[in-house]
Amino acid sequence: MRERVLITGGAAGIGAAVVRRCAERGWETVVIDTAADADIRADLSDAAATAQALQKALANGPITRLVNNVGVVCPNPLELQTLEEFDRVMAVNLRCALQCVQALRPGMQQAGFGRIVNMSSRAALGKELRTAYAASKAGLLGMTRVWALELGAEGITVNAIGPGPIRTELFDRVNPAESARTRAIIESVPVKRLGEPADVAAAVDFFLGADSGFVTGQTLYVCGGMTVGVAAV
Repeated sequence: MRERVLITGGAAGIGAAVVRRCAERGWETVVIDTAADADIRADLSDAAATAQALQKALANGPITRLVNNVGVVCPNPLELQTLEEFDRVMAVNLRCALQCVQALRPGMQQAGFGRIVNMSSRAALGKELRTAYAASKAGLLGMTRVWALELGAEGITVNAIGPGPIRTELFDRVNPAESARTRAIIESVPVKRLGEPADVAAAVDFFLGADSGFVTGQTLYVCGGMTVGVAAV
């Protein structure tokens, strides 16, 4: 059987690094994204469009590995966080992940094997201006644990990644290298550097591997040590 991996939001940043890592493994990657060069273009904030995209992805056979990577932030202070923003964040960051797992699970069940990685965030532990985003990423952690319990007997593992500050095009746009704020961010990281998308992809690679079958329901923070003293032991 072909080794196929579905990566949502895999056209840029962390998602693109995951795609490259999977390609190095020799796995066939399927990217759903809004970008023009995605394998399947779809607005994953829309449930009907997501369902259609998943149908297309599965038309070429079952997919036994899934990276729920797509995400949207919509930062705002509490008093300015709109319900429209909240609904969009939940749709992209949570509802889409649920749809993907429900669609791919039958193929994983039949194979007796599955690997699911949910891209959460260090913001799940709390961060200013992230009411909707932090709630959605914390929700992903909750779903990770539930699915790990429900799917473990089927040979399916479910784990989460919590990235810290990662140098992506988006990060560089909003955090100029010469700014004092950017330097302060770097200084707050125990390893004294920003993460790279490849750092996150390496962690995803571990969870996707066939030899990680005894690890499930876990959250791995790829943050240069920033969660030490913050996340629970």
